[in-house]
Amino acid sequence: EIGNLKSLLCLDVSENKLERLPEEISGLTSLTDLLVSQNLIEVLPDGIGKLKRLSILKVDQNRLMQLTECIGECESLTELVLTENQLLILPRSIGKLKKLNNLNVDRNKLMSLPKEIGGCSSLNVFCMRENRLTRIPAEIAQATELHVLDVAGNRLSHLPLSLTSLKLKALWLSDNQSQPLLTFQTDVDLETGEKVLTCVLLPQMPSETSGQDYLPRCGAIESLVNDMSDETWNERAMNRISAIRFLDDEKEDEEDETATLLRRATPHPGELKSMKKTVENLRTTLNAAKGLDSNKNEVNNSIDRLTTSV
Repeated sequence: EIGNLKSLLCLDVSENKLERLPEEISGLTSLTDLLVSQNLIEVLPDGIGKLKRLSILKVDQNRLMQLTECIGECESLTELVLTENQLLILPRSIGKLKKLNNLNVDRNKLMSLPKEIGGCSSLNVFCMRENRLTRIPAEIAQATELHVLDVAGNRLSHLPLSLTSLKLKALWLSDNQSQPLLTFQTDVDLETGEKVLTCVLLPQMPSETSGQDYLPRCGAIESLVNDMSDETWNERAMNRISAIRFLDDEKEDEEDETATLLRRATPHPGELKSMKKTVENLRTTLNAAKGLDSNKNEVNNSIDRLTTSV
């Protein structure tokens, strides 16, 4: 009976346990806002395409695996939020949304985008962070009003050259980018032979799940991570050997060719000063010892000469 509410403008059923929406929702012909965030919805009814006045549709944090092709019939749609679902693809009909201004598909499982996305001529903000995209279709540049493009957290190795025709204000390629817009260079895609854009951030390694598990555990960083005091550091420094050493020649003959250079932790700057003083003191001691040995030899030589003459 929900479809009988012909004058309803806004329907918000967010944060429930809804598994589906009834097909009769198509009767809400005056609806402009439909909010069904944080539910358990797996599919939207085709009847949603009959909501010709629908302007805002939020279906984030559900279980959508696909988006109905009928979404393209929502001709008044300006904002479509599909964040945190399980979408693998977007329907080609999405290119019919000529008034769509904001499209957010962050944190899904998208592996590709339809080239029809360029038909969204009013698209201003397009966010697709944390998906599985390996390519962005060149047709995206047909969305000439696009100013903000977020493709961070994907598997892109390059971007289409056509992006240079857009007046982008922000292009996000990674989660920790210091600047929203980078300088790009042209390159050639080895698979297709087409010209593409690349930069220092492409391609990227997959992000790790836990940064703390991969923190360096050696050298000066260790003292920062563990909040080690200077006194503790100095005590360890005096008892620690920090050096590069080669295996003995005799051992190299006995062992196989896999024997290589062994690298120890780089000394702390404070430790280097201490080591320098130690070396200088040792050098002075050695020089003094050499002087004593030299004097001792001269005395012995004189005694020998005297004994010989006698």
